Amino acid sequence: EVQLVESGGGLVQPGDSLRLSCVASGFTFGRRDMSWVRQAPGKGTEWVSAINSGGGATYYADRVKGRFTISRDNAKNTLYLQMNNLKPEDTAVYRCATGRSIGTMEGGEYDDWGQGTQVTVSS
Repeated sequence: EVQLVESGGGLVQPGDSLRLSCVASGFTFGRRDMSWVRQAPGKGTEWVSAINSGGGATYYADRVKGRFTISRDNAKNTLYLQMNNLKPEDTAVYRCATGRSIGTMEGGEYDDWGQGTQVTVSS
């Protein structure tokens, strides 16, 4: 059974940083492309970032490019999202997700996702 468990969210002020983690189990983590997605209150799921299985290629939505960094540690079955210069519009539940490919995940198709961690950016 695939399990994805996110952590690291919280309440922060604009301009602050957070690092999210996602621990994966139930599948061969090092063979899967992974994404971070988010859902703001009252809105649909938004793809945020993706990383290929080996960690050598990363992709970002325009809204977070230059502020967020995705990475992974395949030895620890863990996916990360470093979020800098957070803005109120980044407020959302953040989830890690698997999918068939980076392209399909960018298009909004996911196979599995976790329960999520809440990020709230407010002064």
